[in-house]
Amino acid sequence: MSLKEKVIIITGASSGIGAATAKLLASQGAKVVISARREERLNQLRDSMPEASISVVKADVTNFEEVQAVVDYTVDKFGKVDAMYNNAGIMPVNPLIRLQRQEWQRILDINVMGVLNGIAAVLPVMVKQKHGHILATDSVAGHVVVPNLAVYNGSKFAVRAIMEGLRQEQRVNGIKTSIVSPGAVHTELFNSISDPKNRQVEIETEKTIGLDPKQIARAVAFAIDTPADTDVNEIIVRPMGQAV
Repeated sequence: MSLKEKVIIITGASSGIGAATAKLLASQGAKVVISARREERLNQLRDSMPEASISVVKADVTNFEEVQAVVDYTVDKFGKVDAMYNNAGIMPVNPLIRLQRQEWQRILDINVMGVLNGIAAVLPVMVKQKHGHILATDSVAGHVVVPNLAVYNGSKFAVRAIMEGLRQEQRVNGIKTSIVSPGAVHTELFNSISDPKNRQVEIETEKTIGLDPKQIARAVAFAIDTPADTDVNEIIVRPMGQAV
């Protein structure tokens, strides 16, 4: 198989895993449509690879109409969508007793509804095509529960369940599903942690043991670049220094 000429949408592509994945896929000949709220960052990524096929569409994954516009743009331009990587996410860290209800809602809106909005926007296209691949960034936290991350854990367990349900429902239509579950990675995810102490702990963890986002990008590329009869459903990627 080859990634060359495959049309791939990536949300949350302005930094971290999304940006690294966009660069890797584009360098291998894929036609990549990148999306996020920070349009300037997206443009910088596109301009850094002038020989590659990278298109920019600004969108907030919590807004279904904006996500639908990304898919519509892609179909209008390329006539198909081979894969959609739902990557946008946040990771606030707080114990439940702090009652951060607005933070909880934000986690659910981005981490869960963001994935569902991506699915809702692209699934009809892929069903009509009779092929496609829907991916999502999950987390080790979608497999293991730890203190102070209960709502984040819940959001990532939800993504894992949703994606497995999607697999069971849509495998007959030739649609693949994959979740990639990273451990600690050098990203800007710590910016979503409101508590200064918890934010610093995450920064130090990433600095000490965190993986380069390129390692996760390779896992995404591997999942996409499989034969039509092979569906890699779950990949967990931990740094060697991570215990959980």
